[in-house]
Formats: sequence, C-alpha cells, structure tokens
Amino acid sequence: MTTTFAGGTVSTRPIGRYLRQLGIDTQYSLLGLPLAVLTLPLCIAGFAVGVSTTIIWIGLPILVGTLFMARGFALLERYRIGAVLRRPIPHPAYRSTAGKSFMGKLVSPLADGQAWLDLLHGLIRLVPSLFAFVVTVVWWAVALAGLATPFYDWALPHPPENVELAELLGFGDTTFARITLNVLVGLIFAATLCPVVRGAALVEALFARALLSGVGELRQQVADANAARTVAQEQRTAAVSAEAVALRKLERDIHDGPQQRLVRLAMDLGRAEQQFSTDPDAARATVAEAIAQTRETLDELRALSRGIAPPILVDRGLQAALTALAGRCTVPVDLDAPLGERLDPAVESAAYFVVAEALTNVAKHSQASEVQVSVQRIETGLVVTVADDGVGGASLAKGHGLAGLDDRVRATGGVLAVDSPEGDGTRLTAALPL
Repeated sequence: MTTTFAGGTVSTRPIGRYLRQLGIDTQYSLLGLPLAVLTLPLCIAGFAVGVSTTIIWIGLPILVGTLFMARGFALLERYRIGAVLRRPIPHPAYRSTAGKSFMGKLVSPLADGQAWLDLLHGLIRLVPSLFAFVVTVVWWAVALAGLATPFYDWALPHPPENVELAELLGFGDTTFARITLNVLVGLIFAATLCPVVRGAALVEALFARALLSGVGELRQQVADANAARTVAQEQRTAAVSAEAVALRKLERDIHDGPQQRLVRLAMDLGRAEQQFSTDPDAARATVAEAIAQTRETLDELRALSRGIAPPILVDRGLQAALTALAGRCTVPVDLDAPLGERLDPAVESAAYFVVAEALTNVAKHSQASEVQVSVQRIETGLVVTVADDGVGGASLAKGHGLAGLDDRVRATGGVLAVDSPEGDGTRLTAALPL
C-alpha cells in the first residue's frame, strides 16, 4: 500500500506494521497485570496449603493441583508472548506419566523441573507485569492527553494566569502557552510510544520466556547438537565404509583384469624371446598377440580410471558424464537430466556413481529391456532416480551390491531408497542435499 504526496510516493506498509505491533505490545502489557494479580494469590495459596498439609498427605494432591494450575497459566502465557516475540514459543516436554501407577502419576509432577518453573513464574511475574503495565499506561496517557489538550483545556479549572510562563515561552497569552506546551509533551511521548511500549512488553515477555521455555529450548538445542553429531559420525563412518568398499572393488577388478593380462603378457614376451632364434615367424605372431593384449589392458585400465574419477565429469559436468554412461550401457537408457549449471563436486560425484552403479547392476542382473534415469534439482537438493523393468529383487542389505552405494550416499548426507519387488522391476532413488 502506498500514499501519494506532492513530492512523490511513500509506502505505508512499515507504518501499518509498527501500529499493529504497537497494538499487540499494548494489549500484552495491559492484560499482563490482571493475569499476574489473579495468578499470584492462587499460586501462593495452593503452594502454602499444599506444603503445610503434606505431612498428613492431604497436601500432596493440593500441591500437584497447584502445579497443574500453574501449568495452565504458563500455557496461556506462552501463547501470549509468541505474538510479542514474533515467533511461536515451543511447548516444553513435561515428565510423562504414561504407564505409571496412580501414586506414580500423582508424584510425577513433583519431580518435574519445568512444573516448578511454571509455579515460580506465577509467584514472581507480578514484578515485570507491573513495570510493563505502568510504563504502557503512562506513555499512552501522556501522549493522548497532551495531543488532545486543545479539545478539553477550556473545560478544566486553571490557577491564576502565570505571566512569567508566557513571557518565558514568548507568548502573550498564557492559555495558548499552556496548550502549546502540553501538545509538545504529547508529541514527544507519542513519538517514543512505539519503542517504549515495545521495550516494556519485551521485558515482560523475555522474563516469561526464560522461565517457561528457556530450559526446554536449551534442552532441545543440546538434543539437536547431539543429533547433528550423531549424523556427522554416521556420515564419517559411511564415508570410510564406502571408501573401503571402493578400494576392495578396485583391487578385485585390477586383480581379475589388468593384472592377469600383464602376467600373460610377460609370459608371451618370454616365449617370443625364445622363439626368435628358432622360429621367427612364431615369435612375430606371439609379439602381435602381446600387442593386442597390451591394447586390451590399456582399455581396461582406462575403464577403471573412469570409475575412480571420470575426466568427463570433472571437465564437462554431471549431465555430460551421465550422457556418456547412458551411451556405454548395454541396456537402452532413457535419460532425463536437465541440469543447467555445475553443482558441488561431491554432489556431482555421488550422483554419477549412483547412476553408474545402478546401470552396472541393471546390465548384469536385471534382465531389463529398458531403464529410465532421471536427475532433478529441487529446492533442497538433487533427486536421482533409476528405474528398470527387470526381474527386481535388489536390496540395500549388507552383502548385496548396493550396500556400498548406500554408504557413499549417506556419506554426503543423503538418503538412498530401493523399491524392488520380485518380478516387477527395480526403482532406486537417491536424495542428495546441496
């Protein structure tokens, strides 16, 4: 919303926001004192009677009832201070009574620290509530009375005219001087009304928040920190496990492929060396065969190097690398990867290996006729989906081929899911955070 003046256009939205907050802070401060006046005697009476009669057991249910009453007032206060602090106040976790006996349920609130903090707030909330109430009423009263002076000054009795005041202010009419002075004071209080009332409301609201949710928020922060630490440890463990699996796979592939070919190459060259003196034609044939073995060994080494760090992924990005993967797969691949910009290298690497491992499994085990690969960027991350129409039966359990891939995804903070019913294809989905 805007307002047009001769000099231009001025937005009125900030003014409306300030006035709305002023109304919220005012009602909070004005209602706080009556609630404090109501809460204080009830909490004092319940606590005093409960403690004094606990020796004859009558006071125990009275004391518990007082704690529940204080909890009710605390719940109302948390709802009220949410508007002042401009954010919802979390409800703390009270001690659970589920599964306990009648006596356990009766005694449980007495061992709950937050219940006693609620009662403490009910006992001492009068101090900040009184402060906020007085400041709010005084500022509103002076601002309104000063600005409205011209409308009611004539109806008020006044002492004899003070000529010295008029001369001091440079006015010949003491009535005009008095009205002007009152209006100026009203303007000053009106100009400072928003920050002063806001400050008074915050004093009361922050005091209530410290007692009613401060401990709960601290516990939640500690719990969140512990959870984050646990997740970090799991990711580190998954990274180590994924690295170990990759190294074992690389070692096995080298042993079963290039190493065997190199052993055969050495034997062929040794045989050719012996044949040169007796049968040159056979030696040349053996050398030619050794050259062919060398080329095949180089091809296998290049394939293994692509599995470690594919150059196309580093140089041209994920989309080009996935296109190359789809082109090499023996099963027809329908690729949908509209990625317009480069991503974090760790995310690109994880996404690439998810697709590479999935296509390898499809080619080896699925008996599929088609596979669909989709890579979509969403607001929170990257979603990689590989679906085939094969025989299914894939699993993330340890001992299966996808277990190492699950570790790699979890190492980046992502999640891997597999839906693979027997005889109905496999759908692998990886969610990777950006």
